[in-house]
Amino acid sequence: MKITLKNTPEQVELIKAMASRNRDVAYEAQTALAEFIGPVLAEVINNAPALSNLFTTLQYNADDNPSIPLDLYHDVSDEDYVQVYSQSRAGGLVTSEVLPTSSELKIATYSLDSAVSFDRRYAAKSRMDVVAKTMTRVAQEILLKQNTISANVVLKALADATTSSKDHVIDAQAANRFVLADLNAMMTRSKRIVTSFVGGTPDARQGKGITDIIVSPEIVEELRAIAYNPINTKEGDGTAVTANNGLRTADVIAEQAFTAAGAPEFYGINVIELNEMGIGGKFNQVFGTHAGGGSTQSQTFNGHVDEIVVGIDRTRESLIRPVAVDAENGGEFNLIADDQYSIRQNKIGYFGSLEEGRIVLDDRALVGCIV
Repeated sequence: MKITLKNTPEQVELIKAMASRNRDVAYEAQTALAEFIGPVLAEVINNAPALSNLFTTLQYNADDNPSIPLDLYHDVSDEDYVQVYSQSRAGGLVTSEVLPTSSELKIATYSLDSAVSFDRRYAAKSRMDVVAKTMTRVAQEILLKQNTISANVVLKALADATTSSKDHVIDAQAANRFVLADLNAMMTRSKRIVTSFVGGTPDARQGKGITDIIVSPEIVEELRAIAYNPINTKEGDGTAVTANNGLRTADVIAEQAFTAAGAPEFYGINVIELNEMGIGGKFNQVFGTHAGGGSTQSQTFNGHVDEIVVGIDRTRESLIRPVAVDAENGGEFNLIADDQYSIRQNKIGYFGSLEEGRIVLDDRALVGCIV
């Protein structure tokens, strides 16, 4: 993530004016920069390649008390009760609540804030790089908080999820490996947990199976290895494959994997690579904390030797992010010049905030594989 300010005469003068000895001129210039760059920060945050941006945004007025009519987010043939996962405050404990689909879900939102400052002399010298990096830090701090909160909600919902006595989390077919057979099994499990109200084939609008998988760099390495490593998990008679009888994948699949360098799509499913996933990763440890009940009750997950692969069906409106919109500028992110500094402190400061929540309305959109 990088924000760059162009070195134009207008922007150079604006940055210099922020360091003016005239308090009115300086504050007016600082406010002008905040109004200009606030929408840019919101755009950067909302388009960053992060787990938090897999949520569907639901905007509401900042002074409103947001709610969701659950019946509009579930098919008429769905079960009468649904399990909703949410947090009442940023970084708080994720709780699940069983609600009738005919009810109105009141949303608990919270504020995410960031405050930064830099020396006034950098503005006096028109150091555009210092101002740009300061604004980049604001976006990074907000995105870090969003990612942590999003992972906590999603992984808690996945760890607890069961549907029709079927766990949403499965084990990899080969120890410490993730191959196409595992991806295929995740696709099948995502189909099996979505049924009609009589347990039959659901309406097509209820979901098409997983569309994205969230994985670690090591899992992407496994996918790249499809180009040259054996991928079979069974012998011809159905028994487990032995060390000396591995079969290489078909040439057309190997060529496709090699050409794409393991990138971003297999079986039409997007591959999202996050460093927070994998053994020792922050998100892996979060899942390990939540594991042990529901979908992982019959399995053992050790965050020091196992890792979780998360599959998400984004065709279902399950992951919801309610976010407040400012009545004055219509933006999600408010950046304001900080007026706490006196002239003697020689500092220029900004603080920014947004109000949002994170909700999982339907855990059937989530499946996982323990590798």
